[in-house]
Amino acid sequence: MDTMRRVRYFMISLGFIGFTLVASGCGDSSEDAPVQDHSLRGLLANDLGNSKQNSDHFYPTIINTPPGTPRLSTGEFDAFGQPITVSCSTCHTLREPNVQNAATSDLNEFHQGLTFAHNNGQVSCLSCHNSDDYDTLKLANGTAIDFTDVMTLCSQCHGPKYRDYTNGAHGGMNGYWDLNKGARTRNNCVDCHDPHAPAFPHMMPTFKPLDRFLKSLHSDDQGQSTSEHAAEIHDSENHED
Repeated sequence: MDTMRRVRYFMISLGFIGFTLVASGCGDSSEDAPVQDHSLRGLLANDLGNSKQNSDHFYPTIINTPPGTPRLSTGEFDAFGQPITVSCSTCHTLREPNVQNAATSDLNEFHQGLTFAHNNGQVSCLSCHNSDDYDTLKLANGTAIDFTDVMTLCSQCHGPKYRDYTNGAHGGMNGYWDLNKGARTRNNCVDCHDPHAPAFPHMMPTFKPLDRFLKSLHSDDQGQSTSEHAAEIHDSENHED
C-alpha cells in the first residue's frame, strides 16, 4: 500500500510540474513576440502605455471614431418616415471595377462633382477602395479594413505624419497632455483632412489675433497699449504695399 501511495503522489507531482511549465511557457512566448497593432486600438494602447510608466492611475486617451461605411440617400422614405439609404456595394457590385479612374473627369456616371486631388494623380480610386468589397477599404497588401480604421490606411503613405501623431506633434487634441491629471481627446485623420483632397489650400499668413497674442494690460510711454501700437504698425505696412 505504501508503494502504491508513493507512486500516486509521484504522478500527481509530475502533472503539477508539467502544468506549471506549460503555463509559464505560454506567458513567455507572448512577451517574446508581441503583436504589432497599428490600428486605432494600437495607437490608444501605446499612448496609455507611456502613462503607465509614471503612475498606476491614468486617464484614457479617446480617439474620435471616423464615420463607418458610407451610405447614399435615395431620396425615399420608409413607412416610419426614415430615409432609405443604400451602401456602396449596392451599385458597385453591378459593374466592373475600373482601376484607371484617377480623376474627376474619369467619372462620367456617378460621383460627378467630386473633388479628387490626391498625390497629384499618382493614386486611383482603387488604391484605397476595395474592389472586392466596396463597403470596406484596403491596405497596400490587399488586406480589407473597415472605414473606421482609416488611420491605418493613411499611415501607410504618410509615415512622418503618423510618427508625429503618435508622439503628439500632429493632429488636434483637447484635454490634458499629462494623462495622470485628466483624459485627452484626439482627432483622427478625416476630422481635418478630406480623404479625396487631403492637402490644405495655400494660405497667406496674416497678423496674429490681437486679443490672443499681443493684447497687454500695460501701456507704453505714450499711453498707448501694446496691442494698439502693434495694430498701427500692421496698418502702416499694408498701406506701404
